[in-house]
Amino acid sequence: MTNRSIQDLFNPATPAGAYDALLTRVLPQARDHRRWEPSDGPLPSLFVSHGAPPTLDDPQWLDDLFTWGQSIPKPRGIVIVSAHWENAPAALSASAAGTPLYYDFGGFHPRYYTLQYASPDATELAHRIAGAMPSTEGVHQFTNRGLDHGAFIPLMAMYPAADVPVVQLSMPSLHPQALLKLGRRLRELRAEGILVVGSGFMTHSFAVMRKPALAGYTAAFDAWAADAISRGDVDTLTDYRTKAPGADIAHPTADHYVPLLLTLGAATDLSTATSAIDDIRFGNSIRSIQVN
Repeated sequence: MTNRSIQDLFNPATPAGAYDALLTRVLPQARDHRRWEPSDGPLPSLFVSHGAPPTLDDPQWLDDLFTWGQSIPKPRGIVIVSAHWENAPAALSASAAGTPLYYDFGGFHPRYYTLQYASPDATELAHRIAGAMPSTEGVHQFTNRGLDHGAFIPLMAMYPAADVPVVQLSMPSLHPQALLKLGRRLRELRAEGILVVGSGFMTHSFAVMRKPALAGYTAAFDAWAADAISRGDVDTLTDYRTKAPGADIAHPTADHYVPLLLTLGAATDLSTATSAIDDIRFGNSIRSIQVN
C-alpha cells in the first residue's frame, strides 16, 4: 500500500458512504431477521476482525459481515470483548438504552464521530454476564462508557437495526490464558441465546501498511493460525509468541490477537471452527472465525 492510499483512508470521498448504502438496502431484512429460540440450541462463539472507520467505506467487507450475521439466528443479547479495552478485574460497559458510543480513534473525517448505534436496554444482560464472573472478584460497571469501535464497527454491519442488547466486557489482561479462561466463563451463556464475540484482528500490523514488502510475514502468521484453529490446537495458539511465524510483525502487541482465545474458550467443539470471512485488507488478514 502506498502512502497515498493510506492517506486516502482518512479522506474518503463520501465518509461511511458504503455503510449508508448498506442500511438503505438491508434494514428491513435486518429488522425481520428471525430471533433465536431455545430449539436452535447454543449460539456459536465468534472472532471478528473488526477494522476501524474505513470498514464503513468498504462495501464487500460490510456485505460479508451482514451476511454472516444473517446466517445466525438473531441473538437475545451480545457480549463482546474488544481489543481496545483492558481493565482488571473484568468490567462492563454501560447498559442503558442508547448509551453514546466511545469514539476511540483519531484523525478521521468528522462524520465518523457522529455515527450512532443506539442499541436497546441491556441491564438484564449485564446482570447475567456479571453472574458468570467469579463472585470473589466482583464486576464493576462503567455507566459512562459506551461501546468502543472494536464493538460498534462490526455490529453496525452485522446487526444494523441495532435491536439486540449489547454489553462490552473488558479484557482482564493481555495474557492468552486469561482470555481463554474468560471465554470459558461465558460459555454457558451461548445456550441462553447470547452471542459471545471476541473482536480483534487476525493480523494487526501498521508496519505492513507502510511497507507492503512485509506482507509475507502477515500471510505466514495467518496461514499458521488458520491451520492451528482447524486442528483445535489451543496450546499452540496460546503460545503464539514462540510458535507463530512472523509474530513480531503480525502482532507487535497482543491486544488484537488475544480476543481469539476468548472465542475459543467459549466454544465447546473446536472441530466445528470455520472461517466466516477470509480476506486481506491493508496487508493484514481479516480472517474471522465461527465455532460451536
